[in-house]
Amino acid sequence: MSSHITESRIHGGAYSSPEFATIFSDTHQVQQWLEVERALAATQAEMGIIPHEAAREIARVANVELYDLEALGRQSLATGHILVPLIRAMEQSCTGGWGEYVHYGVTTQDILDTGLVLQIQEAWGLVLGRLRSIRHHLLVLALRYQHTPMVARTHGQQALPTTFGYKVAVWIDEIDRHLQRFDEAQGRVMVGNLTGAVGTLASFGAQGFELQRRTLARLGLGAPLTSWHSARDRVLEAAGLLLQVSVTLGRVANEIYHLQRSEIDEVREGSRPGQVGSSTMPHKQNPSTVDLISALSRLVRAQMVALTDAAFQLHERDGTTWRIEWAALPELFIYSGALLTRMQGLLAAGLEVREARMRSNLDLLGGLILSERVMLALADRLGKQTAHELVHEAALAARRDDIPFRDALLGHERLRGCFTPQALEALLDPTTYTGLAADMVDLVARSPLPGSSSDERERPISNQGSPNQSQCVMEGM
Repeated sequence: MSSHITESRIHGGAYSSPEFATIFSDTHQVQQWLEVERALAATQAEMGIIPHEAAREIARVANVELYDLEALGRQSLATGHILVPLIRAMEQSCTGGWGEYVHYGVTTQDILDTGLVLQIQEAWGLVLGRLRSIRHHLLVLALRYQHTPMVARTHGQQALPTTFGYKVAVWIDEIDRHLQRFDEAQGRVMVGNLTGAVGTLASFGAQGFELQRRTLARLGLGAPLTSWHSARDRVLEAAGLLLQVSVTLGRVANEIYHLQRSEIDEVREGSRPGQVGSSTMPHKQNPSTVDLISALSRLVRAQMVALTDAAFQLHERDGTTWRIEWAALPELFIYSGALLTRMQGLLAAGLEVREARMRSNLDLLGGLILSERVMLALADRLGKQTAHELVHEAALAARRDDIPFRDALLGHERLRGCFTPQALEALLDPTTYTGLAADMVDLVARSPLPGSSSDERERPISNQGSPNQSQCVMEGM
């Protein structure tokens, strides 16, 4: 029976991803501890510290399938120690008395921390794979709707025209910065730790640096300059990167959620066969996946609070805070994995982009969305501040009298004669006032994918040729 939501037979499929759950499972965690013990023994044998026969025997018993994890758990409670039961089981499994050389010269945290980094390393690759896939799907959207005009909103209100492609390009640009951060952080994070009881390598003597370097190289990890038993910044950096990614994708999910609102209805989450929106209202098409993604992003953030507490380590090692990390870090990775998997699936299935609704929403305010453009067109003749004041008056009149902005401008006493009706119609066309939005989509599309060579990039479609975005039509002034 499971009581945790990530392992629930009812909820687990939504709150966890099988690949991430496997990496942070008991079985895999213990196997990583055994891999560290195996690599340590092999290096010690090469350096003449322990017999080669002992290393071979330790390698033979470094298999999690040989051990009863439930029994190890009971013994851990009885001994009050997380690793001693496994060490004893390995010793007993070795033949010829070679078990005396198991765990030779290291401390528990050496094994657990280095094993944790091996788990992080595996999850790291999955995170990057899913994040690049998400980027690819978003880029397809950005290029397809590069010139599709829509309302840009600030403070929840209609502001100016933009394009849907540009909105998506902003998301891609943010993801690219995350990919760059992962690339820069990898060398700092993928570092093991085999430095002994208080981090001084005293148990290994003068061979300590070489032993640590060679053992960690065997595991594909870097060696630290000093012990990081109590310096948890590497763990925090890995967790912080996932937090940033989860916030970005949570923000994207929240944006899709609001764009799907019936009153806006510009983007819809794709609906799969058999999907039900409501148990009582048959017409509902709820954004269930973006609901979940948004919730997962907040659960990731909650684990980060605990991990920050875990970083307040005392002296050279401190179990009171270290144990917090054991609980919080796997959850953070599992929730992050679920979030990435759900977002990847959402985008692969396709969003429903409602271009006609985007266009009609641009006309919702009767032209008021172009007030900036009108003001700037008047600024050369009247001055910017005066133009702002007069256009503001016209905008207030349009709202007060419930008339089109065009009529309010043409009827404003101080603005009469400033426009011909034809020139004003051109100024109030929202499709020709999207600035350099389409050009910025191209900039994002042409930028090299972080972590790859400059030739590895998504190939953008050619610019279809956007209308003149900046020229004001001011005949009759």
